[in-house]
Amino acid sequence: MAGRLEGKVAIVTGAARGQGLAEAQLFASEGADVIAGDVLDHDGVYLDVTSAESWAAAVALAVDRFGRVDVLVNNAGIRADGLVHEMAAADFQRILDVNLMGPLLGIQAVVPHMTRGGSIINVSSLNGLAAQGGSAAYTSSKFALRGLTKAAALDLGPLGIRVNAILPGVIRTPMVAYIVDQYEERLASGLPLGRIGEPMDVAQAAVFLASDDASWLTGIDLPVDGGHTASTPKL
Repeated sequence: MAGRLEGKVAIVTGAARGQGLAEAQLFASEGADVIAGDVLDHDGVYLDVTSAESWAAAVALAVDRFGRVDVLVNNAGIRADGLVHEMAAADFQRILDVNLMGPLLGIQAVVPHMTRGGSIINVSSLNGLAAQGGSAAYTSSKFALRGLTKAAALDLGPLGIRVNAILPGVIRTPMVAYIVDQYEERLASGLPLGRIGEPMDVAQAAVFLASDDASWLTGIDLPVDGGHTASTPKL
């Protein structure tokens, strides 16, 4: 039986660990040819998402090997907490460079090599819907990424390219390991499904949006959150 992504060529960023690694592995198991990019040392391709030159090299590699790019997963992201009135401007800018400019540069790099039916998936966050204290930079970047997703969906729709966003809730990844290690039971008990998310939960959503099953979906926000957005906070 053919995989859901049989014959597709995908670039996944932040693919050395966590959600990106799960996405790259699941995409490959579903039949895709995958360029797994990251700045960390691993078995994939070096890709600094803040560099247009690095993007050009990664896309050229995909085109040289496979002839085109069908799917882009803008998964790479960083987080730095700090109170809005105390955070250094340079730290704030660094978050925006990776979490917002990175996806923009990726879109610009792949679109010339995408044909009709292409899919771009931006990994935002529930922090793209609501803030937490001390998260000004991260929250700003994830709100903006949702806006970029919707604007790009309008601009690229006439080319037959879909652009959607995934909004993960609390997922067991290295980025939030310090939170999960301390508060997993409390976090899980507040969710309708009673557990925090795993990287593969996000990867499954990404496969769906990358596949032809989602051929009439563009510009959407897809929460992958165990039901977090279905309930109101407990008083």
